[in-house]
Amino acid sequence: MSIEYAVVFEKFAESHYIKLFEKKHKKGWAITRQAVTAELQRIEALIGRNAYIEVICDRDGIKILKMEFRVAGTQESRHGSGNRCIIALREEISTAFVLLVYGKTDVRGSRETDWWKAMIREHYPEYGKLF
Repeated sequence: MSIEYAVVFEKFAESHYIKLFEKKHKKGWAITRQAVTAELQRIEALIGRNAYIEVICDRDGIKILKMEFRVAGTQESRHGSGNRCIIALREEISTAFVLLVYGKTDVRGSRETDWWKAMIREHYPEYGKLF
């Protein structure tokens, strides 16, 4: 039996790139958000079984994950869409915190991983120190 995680979209994620998804995709984003939430509620069952979820680090009872997703109503694959979210999975409180939601076009510079790690370090120092 797997644990159902609570899912929290952090304020920084809401006020930055999620707003762009809402404007660009309208109804498609609402459906996508529900789908992402449903997947994160059962995330432990998906870790290690799906190529679209990557464990970045696992320390001190916290897993930092990167998950690919596609927006409902588009014809792109998860990977091909370039859409990602960064999640802090806190097992002790059974909660998945969505720290960042972005598309590859949001990335500044040429190195996606460096960009999102810098964003996490700046806006979430408690998680940024894990990697």
